[in-house]
Amino acid sequence: MAKAPSQQFIPIQQIREGIMVQKDKSLKGVILVSSLNFGLKSEDEQMAIIYQFQNFLNSLDFSCQIIVNSRKVNITGYIDKIKELEEKQKNQLMKVQTAEYRAFIEEIVSTGSIMTKKFYIVVPYFPMLEVAGVPGQTSPTTGMDLTEKKFQTGKYQLWQRMEYVSLGIRRCGLKSVNLGSEELIELLWSLHHINQAELGYYPDLPPEVVI
Repeated sequence: MAKAPSQQFIPIQQIREGIMVQKDKSLKGVILVSSLNFGLKSEDEQMAIIYQFQNFLNSLDFSCQIIVNSRKVNITGYIDKIKELEEKQKNQLMKVQTAEYRAFIEEIVSTGSIMTKKFYIVVPYFPMLEVAGVPGQTSPTTGMDLTEKKFQTGKYQLWQRMEYVSLGIRRCGLKSVNLGSEELIELLWSLHHINQAELGYYPDLPPEVVI
């Protein structure tokens, strides 16, 4: 990506192997979590879900960030397919009806009536180093170089945490998937380009990126 002045405010230095490497040398992974029709569950089922989620939170010995992202549904691809179908219609009545249907869908979306909501869990890991002269003591790697060996070790530890989180939310009846590098880049791009993400196509992005 081309460097820009605003990038100095972005805490991410690099995205590789499905991991965000922060400028303080900490690592973060993102888990996409499915939704749940909680309101349609019986009272006993709701209490069971709450109990499982409470147990999951109490079992964590590291911090996590839960993000709920709401935005208008991007139907650019769907609208383009309708336009293509409209252009191919030989029957004039069908052509008019297709055009009216397209206009109807575009109007609904423009009013913000159709929204999509996604849930993410951000899991951090802070690689630690022994403090010089103090055996057994550790300190954050802030200001230190994150070598390939430290990255690979940290990646393994981060994945262990993410697997633990995924197991915990599965017990709550939820599904999850870890975001890869491309998905992470697209997510970050959409968060910083909200209007473009809700209308149009995402730009071609590299699978790995250094900011």
